[in-house]
Amino acid sequence: MSINEDAYDVIVVGSGGGLVGAYVAAARGLRTLVVEKTDRVGGTVAYSGAGLWFPGSAPLSRAGLGADIEEARSYLRAVVDDPSREGLQDAYLAAGRRLIDELEQNTWFRSFVHGPVPDYYASRPGSSPTGHTVFPPPVEVAELGERRALVRDPLPTERFGFDEGPLLSGGRALIGRALSAFLETGHGELRLSTALESLVVEDGRVVGIEAVSEGERVRLRAARGVLLAAGGFERDRELREAHQWPLTGEWSDGAPANTGDALRAGIAVGADTDLLDEAWFVPGLVHPDGLPIFHTGTRGGIWVNGAGERFVNETSPYDQAGHEIFRRHVATGVRHIPCHWVFDQRQLDRDGIGWPPATPPVEEWLASGALRKADTLEELARLIDVPFDALDRTVEEFNGYAVTGVDERFHRGETPWDQMFQYVVGFPADPRQNFPAKPSPEWPNPLLLPIDQAPFYAATIVPSDIGTKGGLRIDTHARVLRPDGSPIDGLYATGNTAAAMSGRVYPGAGTPIGSSLAFGYLAVLDMAGATD
Repeated sequence: MSINEDAYDVIVVGSGGGLVGAYVAAARGLRTLVVEKTDRVGGTVAYSGAGLWFPGSAPLSRAGLGADIEEARSYLRAVVDDPSREGLQDAYLAAGRRLIDELEQNTWFRSFVHGPVPDYYASRPGSSPTGHTVFPPPVEVAELGERRALVRDPLPTERFGFDEGPLLSGGRALIGRALSAFLETGHGELRLSTALESLVVEDGRVVGIEAVSEGERVRLRAARGVLLAAGGFERDRELREAHQWPLTGEWSDGAPANTGDALRAGIAVGADTDLLDEAWFVPGLVHPDGLPIFHTGTRGGIWVNGAGERFVNETSPYDQAGHEIFRRHVATGVRHIPCHWVFDQRQLDRDGIGWPPATPPVEEWLASGALRKADTLEELARLIDVPFDALDRTVEEFNGYAVTGVDERFHRGETPWDQMFQYVVGFPADPRQNFPAKPSPEWPNPLLLPIDQAPFYAATIVPSDIGTKGGLRIDTHARVLRPDGSPIDGLYATGNTAAAMSGRVYPGAGTPIGSSLAFGYLAVLDMAGATD
């Protein structure tokens, strides 16, 4: 153990959403340390669009959508349907709008903006077709200066070398802004390449952490508290197999270093856990490098299981589609992992494939085997090992729906979320492919084009995730709880280190990152004694 035991008021473990909580603490004059396991800040947040599901917040009022949160509260109650989480829901709703008000007082955060992303459960009371999601504005790379090098690259850059240009957007904008605001308080310190090993407990209170910092074992003390915000355990094979078999973590879109260190540290000091069998599931489209990437908004073609049959609305909100792949594979005895995305030449010409669309070229997809091509459906069925008779019937049925414009099986194209993809392609959209898919007399539902123009193609879809959502159980102040419901003094958790406020569902765009920011904010308010 190093004899150098640095002391702080607040220690935040993890530099994704927890970085905003660190800013809130430092802005109150608390000496705050952020420890980050890797050599870059941002975690999975840096991969994201940085949506924050914050009903009633100022950006919604500025967009003319009002500041009343009661409909959103009714919606949460209906969607989550878990009385034990109602207190967390109320705390979340109150914290989100207060946090935005506070952040916007700092010039680094400027004005958040509303993004019209529909809530994910359109039929539930209180659901909004324009949603409650707000986003940070982009930031110029030049404005960040040397700090830009500290921010984790986006996933397309890490995986494919994609150049995002002179602006940081989405999660990287949020992280770049939060890092700058945090460091400029004069009360914030950042330690990179510092991995949490355990929590320090004295007289029943968590008073700091033990970590390995660039190869040196150190003890770091926190007078006010430790906030665990280090993501989930999505990349830990042992924990995934124990709680989410047959998933093992290789297909996750979570940050590679998210191996459950904070979860294990909390359990070791007596913390209770919840929802360890859950994740923020998404469909993953397998790319030519052999790994999947978050795929949403399928506009054409169909997904078929090992029996050659459709089983889901392919355009449905990603968490629902991802859950359905996983659920059916485990429950039905029919292979759904992997399943196959079947489409034709017309579909490929209109929408491309992958993220960004048509990058890399189709030839590379075919050469790698990530995309299969056949002159007939019968040949395609052999390539993907599904019964031709079943695939032929499935395609014929779907083509009938294309003529009428009504998907009688799964109702594709009927919700505000689905209809959003008539006009938007991909994340991010490729300008070469970003044109509206409007209804026409021939094809009344542009999300239901027939599969009838050879050659035919099949890509592979697997259940991926943007993080696990089970973790340490917390209360409305983000204090970590023991199994008897009592708080562990000095210990707080947020983000995917904590069990999700939303339970087993994903109410709307920005719920995961919104939760990370909201409960990190509540944790700091509690540490600072400002919980009113």
